[in-house]
Amino acid sequence: MATSPTTTGPRAPAGPGKDDRLTPRGKLALSLLCAAQFIIALDFSILNVALPVLGDDLHMRQADLQWAVTAFALPSGGFLLLFGRIADLFGRRRLFIAGLVLFTLASVLATAAWGLAPFLIARALQGLGAAAVVPTGMSLLTTTFPEGPQRNKALAVSGTILSLGYTVGMLLGGVMTDQLGWRSTMALLAAAGGIVAIAAPALLTDSRPTERPKLDIPGAVTVTGGLLCVIYALSTAADQGFGGLDVIATLVVGVLLLAAFVVVELRVAQPLVSLQMLRRPTVAFGNLGGLTTFSMMSSVIFLLTLYLQDVLGLSAFETSLVFAVQGAVLVGTGTAASRIVAALGARTTLVAGLTVQSVFTAALLFLSGDDDVWLAVTALALASVGHMSAVVSYGINATSGLPDNAQGLATGLVTSAQQLGITIGIPVLSAFAASRVGSLERAGEDARTALLGGTRTGVGVDAALVLVSVLLIGFGLRRADRR
Repeated sequence: MATSPTTTGPRAPAGPGKDDRLTPRGKLALSLLCAAQFIIALDFSILNVALPVLGDDLHMRQADLQWAVTAFALPSGGFLLLFGRIADLFGRRRLFIAGLVLFTLASVLATAAWGLAPFLIARALQGLGAAAVVPTGMSLLTTTFPEGPQRNKALAVSGTILSLGYTVGMLLGGVMTDQLGWRSTMALLAAAGGIVAIAAPALLTDSRPTERPKLDIPGAVTVTGGLLCVIYALSTAADQGFGGLDVIATLVVGVLLLAAFVVVELRVAQPLVSLQMLRRPTVAFGNLGGLTTFSMMSSVIFLLTLYLQDVLGLSAFETSLVFAVQGAVLVGTGTAASRIVAALGARTTLVAGLTVQSVFTAALLFLSGDDDVWLAVTALALASVGHMSAVVSYGINATSGLPDNAQGLATGLVTSAQQLGITIGIPVLSAFAASRVGSLERAGEDARTALLGGTRTGVGVDAALVLVSVLLIGFGLRRADRR
């Protein structure tokens, strides 16, 4: 693919048709971009294990602990599309570095937080920085490496690092909190963010449009407000249930704002989101695959964490070993993913990967209150093979065949699918699991048996939702092939 006249950034040479070798500078740029993605993924999970200790230190009520996560998730998910478009208009590297600097300074504030208010403000600023870093980092990746084997390889590495970061965050969170206290987790993010921000100007070259269209302000307001409301509603539903008045009200407002956003985009001359792009089956169904695989895998990890510790009685360290196996599988699959895509094609790989994820998630329905650690380890590992294959192939589907001046928007959609998936999956599946736990406890079951029943319900719904997505994506992409 020729370099677009709307960009000034360097490209790795395409080379022969099947050559996926990266130049030394390309490898350095990819390493830096993946490091940024890893740090953001780490932040999504590193505090999960530390929440009880953090709550005691900052005098948080049990019901308020979720805000340590939600304060980050709201801006990180809500502003992704807006920042992806701003990057297209005003320069990707500039916004990428600004986001890293904001994230780093916010992490310093979180480390030194002297009370609840400054900590939650810091978490929100971290999320805002992440919302700038994630789409700009992905668009820098897709405009640096040409479409084809090189971009597929870069996306495979990036997807592996992203999923690995979430898993590693859970491992590091427990170890660091036990040994050094919860503040050490925020200090780690500050140090890592600072290093990447310092290295970025030397390794990345900006890509800017030759013309700057007007920013779609009505579209930005409605989509950002809508996403914020929906994420808030889903994040609090696990604790309050979907019947809570504020949950229902916020969800309704969010849906209305997103509907208004669609109306705005149909009428505005220079829309924030091109609905024509969303009509492309590869973009629409590729992003559905991303939303599904991230939301459902993060939910499985959360449910298994509770099962392993509260049902089987494993220690935090023993539980970490289970996820260490998963991490190794993710790395191995991610390493081979570009070759799998080359052999099967991105569309077939996406459908096959989600199918494998669904089947082995369903295998967790056979978990019992006995020593089923090996079933948990094996099923999670094999589901992760499908998950990683889907992670890599959905990004390829959703960004292929688009001009460089649309890559920021396309990757904003890709990363929105990632971040929204991680954000909404756990509260939605937790609500199903919690409802089952409550009904079993009311029926007289003990807490351990009730939690086992809730886990089974959660993984059953999880597997079913992935399977439904497989059918929709398979049908949608088949129609795309016929065009």
